[in-house]
Amino acid sequence: MNLPPRAKTLMIAGLCLSLMSACTVRNPDERDSAVPFDPYEKNNRQVHRFNLGVDKLLFRPAAKGYTNIIPDPIEDSFNSFARNLSEPGDAANYLLQGNLKQAGVSIVRFLMNSTIGFAGLADPASEFGIPETETDFGATLASWGVGEGAYIELPFFGPSTQRDSVGVLVDFFTNPLTFAPTRPIENVGFYANAVERLSARGRYSDTVDSILYESEDSYAVARVIYLQNRRFELEGNSGDTYVDPYATSDTDPYEDSYADPYAE
Repeated sequence: MNLPPRAKTLMIAGLCLSLMSACTVRNPDERDSAVPFDPYEKNNRQVHRFNLGVDKLLFRPAAKGYTNIIPDPIEDSFNSFARNLSEPGDAANYLLQGNLKQAGVSIVRFLMNSTIGFAGLADPASEFGIPETETDFGATLASWGVGEGAYIELPFFGPSTQRDSVGVLVDFFTNPLTFAPTRPIENVGFYANAVERLSARGRYSDTVDSILYESEDSYAVARVIYLQNRRFELEGNSGDTYVDPYATSDTDPYEDSYADPYAE
């Protein structure tokens, strides 16, 4: 069924509003606790095991092969191209956040890198001292006062929260560069982002491997790293971002039924 763009946007907005209204709300007495808010830990750990399997069998070897075969300058160009495609979305989110300055920076970077930067394969904007920008709809929701909700691990995508999961959906389905259902070949942004993630996995393989395969409980470690980094990104030094990686409200992270199958 072909729907006009406006109808699709309304459907996505309605879905997101439904998801946000269904977000689990933390008890006010628990909001300052160092215990991660993870009421779906059992399901999350199952998804984590699935993601570990995908990483071990597919993503990790592909990423290491990619970074070993592709010369660094070409890899850098591909990453620059991917980041440039995200600039219009960043500009839109900054406008929704009321940050006109950063929105302008994103637009200038996109125009400069798309023209004299050979469609973004080069990054002359940074050479001219225009700083990189990065935001998303999850950050927009945070700026509107929406709480992060429960911790969630998404298949393939990895650690997230209820708020950021909604942000991922909005950013993906509302960007014509990443979502063209009738002509998949036109999803340039999707493929570029996949290559960028492949590059990051390959370049930081040792660090990622130490988290996923050398930690006593890789799920708990990945959870705390994500939550601390995301909260610091959104709040800076204004809030207490500490989370106890092994604290849990209702389950034992070392129970055999949820043990990390790849831990050594």
